[in-house]
Amino acid sequence: MRIVKYTLEHKNIWNEFIRNSKNSHFFFQRDYMEYHSDRFDDFSLMVFDETDKLIALLPANIKENIMHSHQGLTFGGFLVDDKMKTETMLEIFESLKLFLKEQNIEKIVYKCIPYIYHIKPSEEDRYALFRNDAKLIRRDVTSTIDLTEQVRYSKGRKWTINKAKKESIETFESNDYEAFWKLLTGVLEVNHEAKPVHSLEEIEKLANLFSKNIKLFLAKKDERIVSGALIYENQNIVHTQYLANSEEGRELGALDLLIDYLIKDICKNKKYFDFGISNEDVGRYLNTGLIAQKEGFGARAVVHDFYELEIK
Repeated sequence: MRIVKYTLEHKNIWNEFIRNSKNSHFFFQRDYMEYHSDRFDDFSLMVFDETDKLIALLPANIKENIMHSHQGLTFGGFLVDDKMKTETMLEIFESLKLFLKEQNIEKIVYKCIPYIYHIKPSEEDRYALFRNDAKLIRRDVTSTIDLTEQVRYSKGRKWTINKAKKESIETFESNDYEAFWKLLTGVLEVNHEAKPVHSLEEIEKLANLFSKNIKLFLAKKDERIVSGALIYENQNIVHTQYLANSEEGRELGALDLLIDYLIKDICKNKKYFDFGISNEDVGRYLNTGLIAQKEGFGARAVVHDFYELEIK
């Protein structure tokens, strides 16, 4: 078994493997990963078997002698195809430890891919982490709707949606990222003293590169944009990357109506609708108000796990 560090010359075979893996996501494509290459010291790895066939990828970066599942991505452990077996994954971890020891890497911080993002069952790495005495150091909670079952809203969500319908609010897909970013940045600054992870220029570039995956939906009242949702669409799942609601939109119930439109119309043929996490302080703090809003749409808990593995 052979492990090599990713370089630009590997781009095509990396992307091809991503397209055929059983736990792939479009943001593992190199064009996505490299939009913020100036912020991270990339240390992505490629694993080849004894016949020199590529069998696994690990998107990663290095920081102070610690290898992280890429910190610019929401999650990302080993990416594998449907030929991956549990015994092989154990062998990969042994090879990985030897490789990292030679590189003077002290430990790994490993972010597992939540099962809702698996195209086929893909938890060989979780067993390997257990076998190698990896320590669970963080657990975030994301809120996800199973769209294969009847979606049940709370009374409060139903009331708000019905209220919004009476206001003649229009919901539609849009390419007006500038208008949405103006709304989003204003809301984040006022409510959280924060900024979006992406700049407007970055999200426009990514949306252009991944037009089938990154989509923007808006709600307007009398030509005024009152709420918006930027979604990341993968094979079986849609994730709300950014949601924003103006003060007027909040009074009208516009964002609830927009989310209802996404769930029942735009995403009806998907398996899952994922709102994202409601945690701070490496998972120790739960924003109960935020998660209650998501659970009002019928979403329930799925965990994002982070492990630490010492290289001995």
